[in-house]
Amino acid sequence: MDSVDTHDLIFPYLLRKVTEKAALASYDWIGRGDKEGGDKAAVDAMRVSLNELKLNGTVVIGEGEKDEAPQLYNGEVFGDKNAADHLDIAVDPVEGTTYLAGGQTNAMAVIATAPKGTMLDPGPAFYMEKFAAPAETRGKIDMNWSTEKKLETVASLIEKDLKDLTVFVLDKPRHRGLVEEIHQAGARVTLYPAGDVAGAIMAAIPDTEVDVLMGTGGTPEGIISACAIRAMGGEFQGRINPQLATEIVSVRNAGFDTERWYERDELIGSDDVHFCATGITSGLLFSGVKLTKHHFKTETLIVTGASKEQVSLTNWHNR
Repeated sequence: MDSVDTHDLIFPYLLRKVTEKAALASYDWIGRGDKEGGDKAAVDAMRVSLNELKLNGTVVIGEGEKDEAPQLYNGEVFGDKNAADHLDIAVDPVEGTTYLAGGQTNAMAVIATAPKGTMLDPGPAFYMEKFAAPAETRGKIDMNWSTEKKLETVASLIEKDLKDLTVFVLDKPRHRGLVEEIHQAGARVTLYPAGDVAGAIMAAIPDTEVDVLMGTGGTPEGIISACAIRAMGGEFQGRINPQLATEIVSVRNAGFDTERWYERDELIGSDDVHFCATGITSGLLFSGVKLTKHHFKTETLIVTGASKEQVSLTNWHNR
C-alpha cells in the first residue's frame, strides 16, 4: 500500500478501520471485569491497523510511558519515514476501560491526528479541567467567571433558556461542588460515570441533548476532544489540574502553570486534523458493537478539520 497523503479525502476513512478493529477486538471483554484484557486486545488491534496505513507518525497521546506500555506509548515513532507528512497522533484504544469491563456506557475506540508539532504534549499531566460548548460561544467565555455567569452567557449566546441548559459532568466526588453550582444557577446536570470525550463532542454540536461540558477528567481525553472540536469549529478550553500528590510534583517539575487555561487552538494548532471514534458500548454518540447471527455491527464518527465534514458510518463486519 502506498504512503498515505493526509490531505487526501480517503485518509479519514482509512482511520475508520483503525478504530473499528480496536472496537471489535475489545467486544469479547465487555462486562468481563478485566479492563487490562480489554485494553490489551484493543491496543494490539489498533497497532496492527496503524502499521498497515504506513504513516509517518509520533504518538503524542498514547497508553503511557514506554516502561509502562510496550505499544502505542507516548513518544513512539512508527510507520513509513518516507511518507510525505509527519503526524502527531493521539490514541485511546479503549476510552473508558473500567466501564468496558463493567459493561457500562460510552466506551469507545478513538484516534486523532494533526500535523507534527501542532498537538500539545501534556507530559506528566494526567488530569485536566475542561470546558466545551457550541461554536457560538467561541472566545466569549472567561474561565475566571463564576459557574453561573458562564452558563448564563452560554444560554444567551445559543438562544436557550438557562433552565433548559444541560451540562455534562463526570459523576465523581470531586464534582460535588460544581454540580451544586450548576443547580443553583438554574441549569440541568447530566451525570455520566465515564465518556467525557463523547460529552465534549456532544456539547460542541448544536441542538444535542448536551449544551456544555464542565469539570475535570483525563488530560489525554482533553487533547483528543480538542482535536475533534477544532475540526467542528466548537469551543474548548482546558486547564492542567493535577489530582494526585505525585502528579502535582511531576506537573510542577515539567513547568506547567496549573492556573492557566489553554485555548482550543493552543491545544491543537492546526485545522488539518482528523478525528475518528467507534463505539464499543452504547452511549451518547453512537451504539456500541452489536452481534448478529452473521455480522458484527459498528457505528463510527469521522470528523475532518479542513472541510469541517462530519460523517457517521454504520458498518457490518463478517463474523
